[in-house]
Amino acid sequence: MRFILWFLVFVLALSFAVKNTGNVAVRYYLGMEWNAPLVIVLLVVFCAGVAAGVTANLPYIFRLRREMGRLKRGAQPPAQSEESPGAAPR
Repeated sequence: MRFILWFLVFVLALSFAVKNTGNVAVRYYLGMEWNAPLVIVLLVVFCAGVAAGVTANLPYIFRLRREMGRLKRGAQPPAQSEESPGAAPR
């Protein structure tokens, strides 16, 4: 089932790429211009957005990893009590 889903996503992306092969001009400041197929421009912008999102979340991820390591080091296995686990407390 998972393979079929990934295959459908791939077919949709491929058909989108085939339909959008026309060249577009991306204009920068000072008269600079980049001509490329629309699908390439969209792919570059998408990858830049993913990279920006991951970069923005790095401090949070590192803080969580440090906290997890601190908790793992501080956690000790529970001591075995002499009473059975099902016994009522006194």
